[in-house]
Amino acid sequence: MSPSIIKASGLTKRFEAVTAVDSLDFAVARGSITGLLGGNGAGKTTTIGMLLGLVLPTGGTIEVLGEDIVRHRYRVLPRMNFSSPYVDFPARLTVRENLAVFGRLYGVARLGARIETLAGDLHLRNFLDRKSGSLSAGQKTRLALAKALINTPELLLLDEPTASLDPDTGDWIRSYLEAYRRGTGATILLASHNMAEVERLCDQVLMMRQGRIVDRGTPAELLARFGRATMEQVFLDIARAPHAEAAT
Repeated sequence: MSPSIIKASGLTKRFEAVTAVDSLDFAVARGSITGLLGGNGAGKTTTIGMLLGLVLPTGGTIEVLGEDIVRHRYRVLPRMNFSSPYVDFPARLTVRENLAVFGRLYGVARLGARIETLAGDLHLRNFLDRKSGSLSAGQKTRLALAKALINTPELLLLDEPTASLDPDTGDWIRSYLEAYRRGTGATILLASHNMAEVERLCDQVLMMRQGRIVDRGTPAELLARFGRATMEQVFLDIARAPHAEAAT
């Protein structure tokens, strides 16, 4: 089995009286694509925030790329990146300028060439010099992914990477992510509500409910365990269950 690139033990986050993440134990193998699934309020965003070192855990430990992310996150941040279509870019900067800012923050060599490569790969060339505030939702999604790939990360955290994209473009982006993983050996953690996307891309799935991991396994294992034909049906079974015990 591949060495783990993410290890969490007893990972917990409380906001006053609310427990957003409750004693998570999980590992993500190097070079894998792992799905982090759950309904709204399940704790996915808080978990990703802790993986990035942006949210401090209340308890437990979390190791990313061999480092304690709480104590040494600046050692590993240059080797990872994050994408979400729900994070706004400076509206007055063009797409090219936004990518240049993030590229400089990550110390990307030959930045101009890297931006041109991503613009070609992600079909950004037609609006590279357009202000980001004028972009459509789908164009902003592609900009968010380009920003996440600017430093060729070893660990890529993706929140709804194909949100707002038409089916053809969404399929193309999934193929691009598969090729990126194969070509670089990168590890991808994917939060998505698109269950067909999860079935296609993920080697492992972590199912969250009310801040806890309530089931886990490959898509095929989960389909067999729940006796369902699709991951969407599995998702609904877990989301609508009156009670859920943490998986062992």
